[in-house]
Amino acid sequence: MKLTRFGTPGSEKPAVVTGAGTFDVSAFGEDFGERFFETAGLERLAGWWEQNKSSCPAVPADARIGSPIQRPSKIVCIGLNYADHAKETNAAIPKEPIVFFKSTSSLVGPNDALVIPKGSEKTDWEVELAVVIGKKASYVNEENAMDYVAGYCLHNDYSERAFQLERGGQWVKGKSNDTFAPLGPWLVTKDEIKDVNNLRLWLTLNGKTMQDGTTANLIFKIPFLVAYLSQFMTLLPGDVISTGTPAGVGLGMNPNVYIKAGDVIELGIDGLGTSKQVAEAYQ
Repeated sequence: MKLTRFGTPGSEKPAVVTGAGTFDVSAFGEDFGERFFETAGLERLAGWWEQNKSSCPAVPADARIGSPIQRPSKIVCIGLNYADHAKETNAAIPKEPIVFFKSTSSLVGPNDALVIPKGSEKTDWEVELAVVIGKKASYVNEENAMDYVAGYCLHNDYSERAFQLERGGQWVKGKSNDTFAPLGPWLVTKDEIKDVNNLRLWLTLNGKTMQDGTTANLIFKIPFLVAYLSQFMTLLPGDVISTGTPAGVGLGMNPNVYIKAGDVIELGIDGLGTSKQVAEAYQ
């Protein structure tokens, strides 16, 4: 299944995406949040959909698309998880995953505007594959880690490099500004992705290709990441793990290239759709 949400910020409604279009499933009676995933919501929704799809209204083509999941308990990010990205930033290839958090208040819809933070001069882009947790995971073994995965999303892990690297060394400060986590357009359940380790991911800035990579180059694969993180924290249903970005970020260019107001950032991952953000200055 492909799940999405639509409507004004804070009042989104759940929807299902099919080959025939996108359909409002508000009548199912649940939004796509922690409780939904915790109570086998994907299976229950699939059964409900088969019985009720003929009565579900189409979502208007011009409707705003929100994050495909409600605000999760946490957004966990993995740094330097592609060797080419580590190299371009003059960082060593990590021996264990580099883990940091992104504030959940940074979560927005896939096509919402990117607001460049107040005082920012180094706002950067990062196309990433995000994993959505389907059930509570604590001390999970790598062999059965995929049992805890609900599906995947497209994510742009926006970063303010001065805040991240020059203001005390805590990456979370450069990752958590409002609008810095556009997610979606869809949550695609794992059964729809044949090989999550062979997906192209790309990003363009004003039409110019900046990133063009493949998940085949992930240093730490998804089952390992789920198992690894669950040794240090309980992953709750609906939590997001963003798995890292390939080479091509502005920080890695000589000279550096950073986002300015009016820039258009477009990105996509095979099977997970595309998104587009237009940058605007903080008001």
